[in-house]
Amino acid sequence: MTARGGSTDRSLERTDILEAVAFVVAINVVGGLPGIISSPDSAWFRDLEKPGFYPPEIAFPVVWTLLFTLMGVALWLIWRSSRTGRTLALGLFVAQMAVNVAWTPVFFGLGELFAGLVVIASLWVLVAATIVAFRAVDRRAAALLVPYLLWVTFAAVLNYELWRLNS
Repeated sequence: MTARGGSTDRSLERTDILEAVAFVVAINVVGGLPGIISSPDSAWFRDLEKPGFYPPEIAFPVVWTLLFTLMGVALWLIWRSSRTGRTLALGLFVAQMAVNVAWTPVFFGLGELFAGLVVIASLWVLVAATIVAFRAVDRRAAALLVPYLLWVTFAAVLNYELWRLNS
């Protein structure tokens, strides 16, 4: 970031934009990999009884792409910060991302609805903690994760209902 014309206004340089795009692409790739390995196209998942509020299948890739994009920008904001709390925020982000990535193989790969519920409950706690840690470093980054927490909340309810209806 540079100050232009001696003012205190800061503008993004081309390298900043490229770096932000790289973060967005990386998070989308990492987040999308489990879906390639374990997908909802399996016969057992198609045969599950689903609640009335189950969204159309197209909603999932659209929502996750948007959320991973927001997460990538949020992570980039924290990464480039020098504020106190940055290391904790980054560590929590990595932890929640690892749990996020674990959910798909547990739920779809193993077909374990209850174990998926345990994983997604853990994910919810980690995402909430990540938002708190991000807020201490950069409020914008924290705000970018709020839709993610809302979606994980919805997904947890959906996971619970799938488990309840099919147990």
